[in-house]
Amino acid sequence: MSGVSGRGLGRGVLHQNLAETKFWLSRHRPSAALRPFVDFHWILRWDLTGQQPHEQKILPHPNVNLAFEESGSSVFGVDRNLFARRIGGRGKVLGVRFNPGGFRPFWNAPVSRLTDRTIPAAEVFGAAAAAAQQAIMRAPTDTAMVTDAEEFLTRVLPGRDLVAESVADLVSMINGDPSLTRVDQLAAVSGLSVRRLQRLFAEYVGVGPKWVMRRARLHEAAQRADRGDVTDWAAIAADLGYADQAHLTREFTALIGVPPTRYG
Repeated sequence: MSGVSGRGLGRGVLHQNLAETKFWLSRHRPSAALRPFVDFHWILRWDLTGQQPHEQKILPHPNVNLAFEESGSSVFGVDRNLFARRIGGRGKVLGVRFNPGGFRPFWNAPVSRLTDRTIPAAEVFGAAAAAAQQAIMRAPTDTAMVTDAEEFLTRVLPGRDLVAESVADLVSMINGDPSLTRVDQLAAVSGLSVRRLQRLFAEYVGVGPKWVMRRARLHEAAQRADRGDVTDWAAIAADLGYADQAHLTREFTALIGVPPTRYG
């Protein structure tokens, strides 16, 4: 049985103080059968009745997502740019965030073919996606929504892919070790060649290991900026493995639109 694993907005949701006034986000652990494939289920709810619509910007992770909402269901590949979603009125979405590599057994093709793309869920799951979307949208509670999503995924569950699970471990290693800033370092600790790592990540994650490393550092930088407790960006840049503050500022500004010193 799945359970609530967290209600904070988590990494990637930008300008969190404002975001917390616009919507509610909860995360739910997957069942044991789905854990080799699924990181967590997430449910987004909002009620902006009588208010202006809100555009939320998100710094995506190296994960494929499957989302069910009133308008239908879609698969979102890894987005290498900033993702923006406009919400208004009242609504809800249930999403399934797959482990890095975890969508590959469902997709049965290189995940790089989904990068920067959104496709109808029916292209992967057929007519069953529409039935699942209707059941999930009718569900009266978050628990019921998750149960319906789990039942759907269990019916279409592929066999376990041990390579996909090993790739998820590699991404977890990157996210947990800020000293890993070069692909040759990952090759050394994993025992795999740089070429092999690049092929595995393209096949299973959809982006290269270098991209995952850069994005992990930007996630950490944005989260620290959101907390408002950064007084020395030069020290943060060094801590995150950037050559200097200017390098951090360039990457942060290019993707998020403002330098870290003006973020907030």
